[in-house]
Amino acid sequence: MELLVLINALVTRLLFVLHSLIGVWRVTEVKKEPKYWLLALLNLLLCLETGLTLKFKQGKGYKWFSPAIFLYLISIVPSLWLLETDPETQLCSNEAQQTQKNISNREGFNQSEEHTHTNKGIDHHIIETARVLVSQLSTVCGTVWTLGLHQTFLLLLIIGRWLLPIGGEITRDQLSQLLLMFVGTAADILEFTSETLEIENVRHNHILVYAILGVWTWSMLQFPLDLAVQHIGCQLPVSSKRVPILLFCRHSADLWNIGISLFIQDGPFLVLRLILMIYFKVINQMLVFFTAKNILIVLLQLYRLVVLLLAFRASLQYLSSSRMGGVCCCPCEPNDTMLPLSDQDTDMRQCTAIPLEDSPVPSEQQ
Repeated sequence: MELLVLINALVTRLLFVLHSLIGVWRVTEVKKEPKYWLLALLNLLLCLETGLTLKFKQGKGYKWFSPAIFLYLISIVPSLWLLETDPETQLCSNEAQQTQKNISNREGFNQSEEHTHTNKGIDHHIIETARVLVSQLSTVCGTVWTLGLHQTFLLLLIIGRWLLPIGGEITRDQLSQLLLMFVGTAADILEFTSETLEIENVRHNHILVYAILGVWTWSMLQFPLDLAVQHIGCQLPVSSKRVPILLFCRHSADLWNIGISLFIQDGPFLVLRLILMIYFKVINQMLVFFTAKNILIVLLQLYRLVVLLLAFRASLQYLSSSRMGGVCCCPCEPNDTMLPLSDQDTDMRQCTAIPLEDSPVPSEQQ
């Protein structure tokens, strides 16, 4: 096992566990009940996955799916749900802000006092600094904590996917494309949660809060998947009965990208925002803007799907007409229709037209 692969695999999962524990600690601080520390047991699944990956995969990832990121979602999402649904942490109170100011003033007083007393050691100074830091973190506004956990959560998903060892058939070029997609996706998801949950009318409606968090959780399921950048590349004989399978084989990455956008992210976001605007009469400038953006993305994805279908249909028609006309030419998909002339000359290739199995065989031309 390579040392760099081992370090990346362990460091990434350690970051996941630490961030999950911070989320659990924040839940216990808000709820004031130690029983919520049981949520930390969800990290045992990630520890088990780490051991199995190191043993059977030598620390490398899997094809099309990342179990580490999926288990990280399982460990952190319940904490974020509890923080978002807790009514006492939605608005910053003046008492919490005043307490934070008092702690800051006390910190300045303690620092000035420590400068006057030279008999105090460095260890005492470090302990006092840590104590004041913990006190300040405990008095930070609940919404600031929750938003910070959301932001670091999305950043860790991107950084973690970058640091995780590459596995399966994904290349570095495909990984860079995937990370760029994740950056845009994370920004849209953060806009969705922050822009909708900050509306006062939405906060007082528990059904809406649960619906928003449900759609948010559903959208997070795209992060463990690598399907949007990997081509299946299967080779099948051209036949009218296998046209859908052949279409999926040739354009698997594009179709997955369109499907994820329509059914996991932009589509559900658009439906929920339209419900907020039409049924619950929640209308503001930002909500209208993001709704228009979702409509535009959905229309562009549908347009892209139509373009792919028309191009695929044209390629099949050209293949069939070239066969019936006696023309040996194939402008697309050389892997499916081009065969080598001989074993000695691998550079020279001849395009062999493959007739549709269900189409009539033309009679011999004079």
